[in-house]
Amino acid sequence: SMPRKDVCVKKDYMNKSFINVSQQPCNEREEREHKIEWYSRGYLPHRDKIGLLQSITFRLADSLPKKVLGAHASRMHNEEEKSSKYRIMIEKYLDQGLGSCLLHKPQNAKIIVNALKFFDNERYDLIAYVVMPNHVHLLVRIYEAWSLSKIIHSWKSYTAKEILKVEKNAGGTPALPVWQKEYWDRYIRDENHFNTVIEYIHNNPVKAGLCKTQEEWRWSSGSARVPRAK
Repeated sequence: SMPRKDVCVKKDYMNKSFINVSQQPCNEREEREHKIEWYSRGYLPHRDKIGLLQSITFRLADSLPKKVLGAHASRMHNEEEKSSKYRIMIEKYLDQGLGSCLLHKPQNAKIIVNALKFFDNERYDLIAYVVMPNHVHLLVRIYEAWSLSKIIHSWKSYTAKEILKVEKNAGGTPALPVWQKEYWDRYIRDENHFNTVIEYIHNNPVKAGLCKTQEEWRWSSGSARVPRAK
């Protein structure tokens, strides 16, 4: 089904030329720039380009068993295979609710939502999001002068400190680090991809068996608790 625009899309992206932002390079200069946009910190490839609509997933450090990660990584040989197969494997296991699931606690989930919204309309457009018990999905467009990697680092750094405060005040001793170092990103290729990603984000709690409808999950831009745009 199509995503409800009054819930998840504050700006009319459907009528903007965001599709052109994601096109492949067509000349030598664009080819050089295209290569610069891509980088890797050792495992997953990332693309960092101003104005690009990107689907992001980041997760808690204990959300996936190391033996599973190692088994899958040993079978992957190139960057494209790593990206696609790793993503599919991650999503399969994340929805099983493994690990401490610190984000299942309302106090911690609220920390994440507030952090995501804090620089919305200043450093990026937060188009859609969902906070799951052990991971976060979102769709964003980064503004000029800001990089995706730095923004994600700031989210992780701030929220990790705040979550640790909550856990310590409750007498808990969460394992460190809070967040997995890597994150997964994928740029939006066309309107169909745009709609599919938003639907996936909002439907993730339903798919994982956490609720019956998208609107029931409080920590999502698809929640009935999110004020409707007029």
